Parts: sequence; structure tokens; C-alpha cells
Amino acid sequence: MSGQAASERKQSGKSKKPVATKVVERKKSTTRKISVVKVPRKQVVATKGKRLSREEARQIQRLEARRLAKTPMTATARRLEARKASRLARSNKGSMQLAAYPRASRSSMVRVASLPSLSTGERLGLRSVNDPLELNSSVALVMDQDTGEVLFSKNDSAVLPIASLTKLMTGLVIADANLPMDEMITITQDDVDTHKGSRSRLAVGTTLSRGEMMHLALMSSENRAANALGRTYPGGLAHFVRLMNAKARDLGMMDTRYVEPTGLMSQNQSSARDLATLVSVAYERPILRDLSTSPSHLLELGNRTLQFNNSNRLIRNPDWDIGLQKTGYISEAGRCLVMQAKVSGRKLIMVFLDSAGKFGRAQDAERVRHWVEAQGASQRVMASRPQG
Repeated sequence: MSGQAASERKQSGKSKKPVATKVVERKKSTTRKISVVKVPRKQVVATKGKRLSREEARQIQRLEARRLAKTPMTATARRLEARKASRLARSNKGSMQLAAYPRASRSSMVRVASLPSLSTGERLGLRSVNDPLELNSSVALVMDQDTGEVLFSKNDSAVLPIASLTKLMTGLVIADANLPMDEMITITQDDVDTHKGSRSRLAVGTTLSRGEMMHLALMSSENRAANALGRTYPGGLAHFVRLMNAKARDLGMMDTRYVEPTGLMSQNQSSARDLATLVSVAYERPILRDLSTSPSHLLELGNRTLQFNNSNRLIRNPDWDIGLQKTGYISEAGRCLVMQAKVSGRKLIMVFLDSAGKFGRAQDAERVRHWVEAQGASQRVMASRPQG
């Protein structure tokens, strides 16, 4: 019996070895399957508002599985990550997007950073054009308001998206219509931005006077306020946009086109020369001067008091004497700024389009101001020298 038992144990030991070998091979196969990735992670990017393709989702899923396999994580941490991913998926907000994989669990959802899209000026190569002042803007124009003399120009004939500079024409059409500024206007769902998804502090149902809507649109670039001004214009929004384009033609702004009153649509386009004309005409309307250069405005909304500030940081700078201004930004347009300002005793109109960086347009305005002041100082020195 002892010999037979030993023989059986020997046979059973031999039978276990192939099973163990088969398990090892299965593990190796699984590891190879997870590690095979044809496209690098940095190339698999979901742009804002778009979903990943099925193949891209599978590729990122493989990468995420490999990362999770190497990263120690408790069961509680995994549940928290899954809940966070689920909330982000439902909200669908911000510059991050969740990529949901086919037949995948919540824990296999990953956040994919969206790359900033190029502006129109960048695509046209305008930002690479050098200028003596080394401006951040693709387009710039500085001219004397009284004489029309151009002091500085850079790509001033280029036609680009103008973002919220559009609101200056919106305000001009409203001002010239002589509509009652105390008439009450209510924000509706039609005023909510569904194109860019921009936020607003004016909730649906908020009722303000036309004058307050103008104030917020010109000072702090409130999109819902600007759209409400066009929507409630006699004849409706479509008629209002036609009047905006008609006003542009009457002023000789032949490079300009408007499709809506806020500037959120990139089809609102113009050139620096056309915008200089608009600034000069708008400056003649006292209401546009006062509202666009207001530093801030307190708004009483029920039990709340909201403070709206000017979108142009130069308004609060004591070194500047600004008579009219408007800022603008969408990704297609870059940072934009138009101003009427007094520098060295001269009334100047400045236009900056497609500026790079959050503070780029303000820096460009400062450089122009210092440059004009230096020129004025040198001219005074030359004039003070005795003749002969």
C-alpha cells in the first residue's frame, strides 16, 4: 500500500504541473493584452463638445487599466473616483470631458484634458508678424481721433472675429433708436448661451430696466443682457441684427458683419480700421461713454446685492484717461480691446485684436501709451531748441 500511495502521489504531482503552467501562460497573455497601445496617450484628446471615437475610447481604456494596475488604491477610493466621474459626466461642464467607454464600468471613465483651439489670427499666421513695439496682438491700430492720422498699425486690414466688441454696435443701435431706458426687460431662456455655454449672473426671470441692461452689457460684457436688448427691440432679434449691419454699412464699415448682438458667434467679424470708425462714432454718444467706462455697478436683485465690475482693468488705473472702451474674448477671436483715450494731450483711438494671454491686450495698450508719450516728449525737446 505504501508503494501504491507513493505512486499515486507522484502521478498527482505530475498532473498539477501542466495546470500551473497553463495559468502562468494565461496571466502573461492578459498582461500583454493590456500593455498593447498603438496610439500614445497625449495624442488621444477629446476636444470640448466632442466625444471620443470607439477606437480612441478603447485605447484610453487600456492605458487607464494599466495605470490602475500599477497604482495602489483602496476600494473606498475607487468608489469615490467613480462617483466623481459620474457627477462630471452628468454636468458636462468645463474644459474637461469624460470619455465613457463601451460596456465599461464607471470606474473605467477617465478625464481627458481638452487642448485650447487656435484663434483665427493664429491660423492665418498673424501672430508671427513682428512689429517695432513687440505687441502681443495679431492686429493693432492707433490713430489720432481728431486728425485721422495713423500713428501705428499692424495687420490693420485683416478681418477677424471680434467677440464682445460686437456689443459696442449693439449699444449704438439702441442709443440711436431713442427707446425708453426705464422700460423693464426680463431675461428669458432665449437669452441663455447655448453656443459657448458661457455663464451669467443674470438668472432667467431677472427683470431690469433697458438702461441697466445696457450698463451691464457695455461695462461687464454681460451676454444675456446684450441678447435681451436685441430680442426686445421693436421688430425682434432678426430685425435688430439687420439694423446692426445696416448701421455698419452707413458708417462705411465694409469689412464688418454681424449675426447676433453678443459676440459669442465667431461669424461676427470686422477689421481694425472699421472698429476705429465705430469707436469714433460711439464716442459721440454720451450714454455709451458713461456706461462703458463705469468702474462698477451695484445691482439689487431681491434680497441679494450683486457687484458687477468693468471688464477692462485699465479703467481703474489712474494713469489712464479713457473716454470709451470695450473688451472681448472668445477662443476664435483671442483677447480684444478697443478704446478712446487721451495720451499726451491727444485723443487716440486704439484697437487690439487677437491678443495672446490674459493680460496681453492691457500690456499692448501700456506699450502704446509709453511709446506715444516718448514721441511727444522728443517732439517738445526738438521744438524748444533755438532755430539756426
